[in-house]
Amino acid sequence: MPVIDISRLRGSAAVRAEFLDELRYAAHEIGFFYVVGHGVPEPLTAGIFEVARRFFALPLASRLEIENINSPQFRGYTSTGHEYTAGAPDRREQIDIGPERAAVPSAPGDPVWRRLIGPNQWPTALPDLREVTLAWQAHALRVSREVLRALAAALGQEEGYFDAWFDEEASTHVKIIHYPGRDTEDSDQGVGAHKDYGYLALLQQDTVGGLQVDGPDGWIDVTPIPGSFVFNIGEMLEIATGGYLVATKHRVVSPPAGVDRYSVPFFLGPRLDAVVEPLTLPADLAAKARGVSHEADNPLLAQYGENAVVGWLRSHPKVADKYWSDVLEARS
Repeated sequence: MPVIDISRLRGSAAVRAEFLDELRYAAHEIGFFYVVGHGVPEPLTAGIFEVARRFFALPLASRLEIENINSPQFRGYTSTGHEYTAGAPDRREQIDIGPERAAVPSAPGDPVWRRLIGPNQWPTALPDLREVTLAWQAHALRVSREVLRALAAALGQEEGYFDAWFDEEASTHVKIIHYPGRDTEDSDQGVGAHKDYGYLALLQQDTVGGLQVDGPDGWIDVTPIPGSFVFNIGEMLEIATGGYLVATKHRVVSPPAGVDRYSVPFFLGPRLDAVVEPLTLPADLAAKARGVSHEADNPLLAQYGENAVVGWLRSHPKVADKYWSDVLEARS
């Protein structure tokens, strides 16, 4: 996969032009790329893994204190096997974290996505988790928005083309994930094959590996590169570009027995009320647009909030049954 130095966006005109060509190629042809030159302090990238290891080493009762079954917004801890991808349970435990906001009252007739707005859960046994995670999240947002601005320029738009949907109400999302070593040969699914439904995803992975991208000749290993983030295109950018950029399927293979893997993805989503409108590509790029994917089991929706609701209801059925049964019934 290409390695993109985001600091070159602010270089000379010649450096910037060469950088944008490289980014355009990576995003159009592959949909996955490494990003370096991002300026996130190493103590923070190391620190997020340190608090992750400490949290997942806590007694189960301390982890379950923030179990996501307590949260209508799907925030908090999920134990191994309780999140589903492609209809099958994932072998990972994790914490889901969103923007720190109060829940918004919902009245009849309001869009159902308003119910996704709400607070995070934090463990009393590990107060450092909140401080480190929110600091890391702020840097991940900064880097992701810089990459999104670079993509806008690479697509012939003003850098700020997408900015309107990414104010303080943007729907960002962090997962802190632990993949335990495989205890059975029946399945190697750490996370099943899927696409991300936001604009961009940023991933900080440890040295173990396991992420794979669906390539033209089969699954490609995304080998960890120290100091880098892995970026991939989300479904909202596929819709916005008419398929010039495509959300690429990817998965995670469980580590072998006795090996633990940790990763921290950040998902750059816009405001929940965002509606993706097609941008006007330069003629030479528009000629290479492949159209928006049409998969029977994964329809792409231009309304971001609705896309988000569909994703959460599908991946966390127990939380959906407890707090969203009216929505499930209306859609059945």
